[in-house]
Amino acid sequence: MTKITQEEVEKVAHLARLELNENQINNHAEQLEKILDYIRQLEKIDTDDVPSTTRAIEVVNVFRKDEKKNSDCSEELLELGPSREDKYFKVPKIIS
Repeated sequence: MTKITQEEVEKVAHLARLELNENQINNHAEQLEKILDYIRQLEKIDTDDVPSTTRAIEVVNVFRKDEKKNSDCSEELLELGPSREDKYFKVPKIIS
């Protein structure tokens, strides 16, 4: 189990176009090493009987029956527009 070196942190910082001072480099090296230690602990857990998932909380779509409904709200909808002419929305001419 190798330890994250300052040179490795400097190389990644350079590739990411980050300017880090010596204190930040040491801090990131320690934090990355703690993260890798945690991952090593997780790798020891037996997950053979655990089913794969795509998210922590399962999301289920709720569907309703598709029913035809008669609705005559065209007058109300036309009133919401900025301008109208008879039973249509009136828009500026875009083709000359």
